[in-house]
Amino acid sequence: MPDICGKPFSLNLQAIPKPSIMKRLLTILIILNFSLFSHGQNWSTYYENSGFKKTPPYLETMEYMNRLVGASPMASAVSLGKSPQGRDISMMIIDRDGLKDPQAIRAKGRVIVLIQSCIHPGEPEGKDAGFIFLRELLIEKKHRDLLNKTSILFIPILNVDGHERFGPYNRINQNGPEEMGWRTNAINLNLNRDFLKADAAEMHHWLRMFNTWLPDFFMDIHTTDGADYQYAITYAAEIFGTLDSGLTRWMTNIYEPRMKDKMNESGYPVFPYVQFRNWHDPRSGMETGAAPPMISQGYVALQNRPGILVETHMLKNYKTRVEATVQMIIHTLGIVNHQADNLKTMIEMADKSTASPAFRNQEYTVAWKTSKTDSIMVDFLGYDYKVQKSDLTGGNWFIYDDTKPVNMKLPFFAKSIPAATALIPEAYIIPAGWDEVISRIKLHGIKMDVLTEPAEIPVKSYKFRNYEFRKVPFEGRQMVKTGLTGIEESRLFPAGSVVVPTNQRTAKIIAAILEPAASGSFVEWGFFNSVFEQKEYSENYVMEKMAREMLETNPEIRREYEAFKSSPEFVNDQWIILNWFYSKTPYWDINFLKYPVGKITNASTMNQLRKISVPLE
Repeated sequence: MPDICGKPFSLNLQAIPKPSIMKRLLTILIILNFSLFSHGQNWSTYYENSGFKKTPPYLETMEYMNRLVGASPMASAVSLGKSPQGRDISMMIIDRDGLKDPQAIRAKGRVIVLIQSCIHPGEPEGKDAGFIFLRELLIEKKHRDLLNKTSILFIPILNVDGHERFGPYNRINQNGPEEMGWRTNAINLNLNRDFLKADAAEMHHWLRMFNTWLPDFFMDIHTTDGADYQYAITYAAEIFGTLDSGLTRWMTNIYEPRMKDKMNESGYPVFPYVQFRNWHDPRSGMETGAAPPMISQGYVALQNRPGILVETHMLKNYKTRVEATVQMIIHTLGIVNHQADNLKTMIEMADKSTASPAFRNQEYTVAWKTSKTDSIMVDFLGYDYKVQKSDLTGGNWFIYDDTKPVNMKLPFFAKSIPAATALIPEAYIIPAGWDEVISRIKLHGIKMDVLTEPAEIPVKSYKFRNYEFRKVPFEGRQMVKTGLTGIEESRLFPAGSVVVPTNQRTAKIIAAILEPAASGSFVEWGFFNSVFEQKEYSENYVMEKMAREMLETNPEIRREYEAFKSSPEFVNDQWIILNWFYSKTPYWDINFLKYPVGKITNASTMNQLRKISVPLE
């Protein structure tokens, strides 16, 4: 066997005095064998072989991934689970020592970066860019310094079923590749609206992976629609209130400026994710804000993990978009690797802070909005354009001229202000019977206890009012917006009810799920829609008589009725009027429009519940 210099290679076994040296020599032989095995192979990707115009289908993607894994001892691959159509959702693990376990990797002092592609398979840049980077890393032995304090998780295709709805007509606004996958999964769910509610099987697999690995930094790679401008790539970082304050400062003061400088040096200037105040119209100014937890970077922020949404620009050619993404991956890993110890410390502090007593029994912002009055002026690299009134539709037709680049001075609205707040309790308690809610919460790595016997407990909760359901479904659900009235009462919770303590690092996720006013809460997503249904009714021939008796014998009812008649919501309708009287009788359902989840704010109550509860397996 020749060595890497082409000279004869021999091994004197008698010269090996210790087993430990034997292990080292065997390791050297394995690495040498991999080097010889990969030497001379064609490692060009499907994308490169196509002249930078095509992205590979699923089987070709998996074949290349498996070749990389087989050629390098630093790489391995696992299946996160099967898709509804039976495809494996694969993830690569890259560690300098070939470690495959998160605890073993962290024991080496390394941080973990998750790079995710093809949650929207019509936007496949991350897949092709990821393979180019990994080939350079694993085969060409470039960028090895990036693994000094960092290990990488790479999901080339998250939405594997949508990926195989492959065709040339899946992205009408997009300049390549020649064919690509479809936006949604096999049952038409957008996985990047599913991180909190977790309706899709793919998201169940992803959440189990995330809570096993708890990556320290997250990249989710997409392609954006919208107006035309000079940037090949934009990004969204969660720096608008949802992320821990220390991590927000790290993103704002360290990651973001360094990443922007490095991308600019590479020839790809970047700008925050572009959202114009009037769609397509740059001169209207721009705005941004906190992402809700249904979206990837919004979700990981509530898990105390920084992340970015990478958005290449759909009008740039595919080669430009992939190359820009490669640079974004390299520079992000460089910053994280350099900052690994600092980042690790701040994540630990954020987790401890969220689980601490100081986080509970105080007002916490559960929904944010962007200020409409507070802005700064920014430079924006756009193109000249004109707005023409369409003779076909009568609407505004924006016509961009990419031969005329312009540097615009635009107002940028990026200050977040609270839209809703809620008191974080010692725990939430969910009555037995709400099994779907409980099982979904468990997916998020949240620890819960279950009552072994009934208990009457003083709780705070809410009554729903002024609610309105969406006229059309969204992501397969009938969503609801509702007003809330706070209530305090004693409730009897049966055995099997589940207690969700907030003294854990997932407290922000718990609040996002169980606080009705939170952006994308389970109430908003429709998990509790049956509470909005009145189940018992009175007959008008019964209530006509009873209503008159109530007016004659109860002055308070008469006063309330007069106020009801003069209120804006009053409708002179027999059923509505008699139902109002029915609501004032002892026969009325006291649970109608009452949020079944309670909030336990008393520490002594929690101590009592610990005696009659066990961990939920």
